[in-house]
Amino acid sequence: MSADTPKRFDRIVAILIQLQSKRVVKASELADRFEVSLRTIYRDIRTLEASGVPIYSEAGVGYSIMDGYRLPPVMFTREEAGSFVAAEKLMQKFTDKGLGSYFESAMFKLKSVLRGREKDWVTAIESHILIEPGEELFNEKVPNALQILFESIAEKKQVQMTYLAQDTETATNRTIEPVGLFHESHHWYMMAYCHLREDYRQFRTDRIAHIHRTDIPFTREHDPLDRFLASDPDKTAVKVRILVDKSIVKHIKSGRKYYGFVSEKEKGKYMEMTFMSRHIKDGFARWYMMFGDYAEILEPESLKQRVKELSESIANKLTKPSRPQRP
Repeated sequence: MSADTPKRFDRIVAILIQLQSKRVVKASELADRFEVSLRTIYRDIRTLEASGVPIYSEAGVGYSIMDGYRLPPVMFTREEAGSFVAAEKLMQKFTDKGLGSYFESAMFKLKSVLRGREKDWVTAIESHILIEPGEELFNEKVPNALQILFESIAEKKQVQMTYLAQDTETATNRTIEPVGLFHESHHWYMMAYCHLREDYRQFRTDRIAHIHRTDIPFTREHDPLDRFLASDPDKTAVKVRILVDKSIVKHIKSGRKYYGFVSEKEKGKYMEMTFMSRHIKDGFARWYMMFGDYAEILEPESLKQRVKELSESIANKLTKPSRPQRP
């Protein structure tokens, strides 16, 4: 037997599982996942067909399995079972209550097919993992926001919501067509076409005061989410260079990617960091002030001026007499 035979067998089984997980799977997806050539994938698919698996293929589209064909539940390895614990903890803390309850139900079904020793493995570690988000991610009065948004994206139906934008005290009613959701800078955001503004806007999920689904279809075809995140048509990226004391660099590494980090290089006891930022005025300036006493702005001048304005505003408030408290 060839030494490659067990490896190929595992790959073919994994291909079958992936074919059952989606309606259509492209050969290029399988080739990328298993790091093999398209020719190898074609050969593996023929092997599955020869074994009696009813696979349909369409040139330029992909592969699919005949509706109704299913194998018995697969068994999970100990490591795969352990990964469910981390996923469950994340879903409990980083999604709203509505979606979290559905995942909890799904987890009971997943755990039901585990073998005895895998169940023991999961039980042994699940009480020893704790995940706490740093910010409030959802409005407690809107427990099913994610569920409604997911359904809207999948069914291409409009959503109506009441939204409290930043720096405003009055909420507005919006009719939106959600494009996608993403987690960034400790918050969940939604990209959507807003009929009130007649343009695409980002919305933060914790600022949604009320939301409900409608049966009104989308009015247009929307580009994939990554195209909106790759470029912001309303803002031009500005080059930023700062010198940061090496003693503080490790504490800001996890956050700098959210502000357009590009590269860094050593400059004596400092690290020179370069960013391409679209949010100089508030986003980058306020982040910089968290460690500004350990850093220096090299460019642009507009960032220096904005940090100076914010610093003076804080200083003025600190020097004002405290307001007397009412009894």
